[in-house]
Amino acid sequence: MSRRKLREHLFKLVFLCAFHSEEGIPEQASLYLEGITDLSEEDMHFLRGRLEQIRAHIPEIDELLNSTARGWKTSRFNSCDLAVLRVAVFEMRYDESIPDGVAINEAVELAKRYGGDESPSFINGILGELSRKE
Repeated sequence: MSRRKLREHLFKLVFLCAFHSEEGIPEQASLYLEGITDLSEEDMHFLRGRLEQIRAHIPEIDELLNSTARGWKTSRFNSCDLAVLRVAVFEMRYDESIPDGVAINEAVELAKRYGGDESPSFINGILGELSRKE
């Protein structure tokens, strides 16, 4: 499966976390992953691992977002934008194999597909500012 498609599934898994209890997330993630017909064992392992890594870093990721988004806190972000941002910030901060520009571009593309009218520019602005801070 392509990196883009894996990222899209990862975004959906992170989004799913907003609607379930901590205890329920593993079961919900399994149900989601079982529904993907063209998912290899390697891709499933990658998605499970990456989801857990993102979840482990949510406090730091949200702190970065809160300090970067002027006048906004993550508690006010819509769930879609927050999920896109969490995936992108994880890639920018914790995955050295993904250049910031790629993480930002992919996040904007996800926002265009799944977010609201203002989501792409909102996400691009936050991630651009975060990238300049590094």
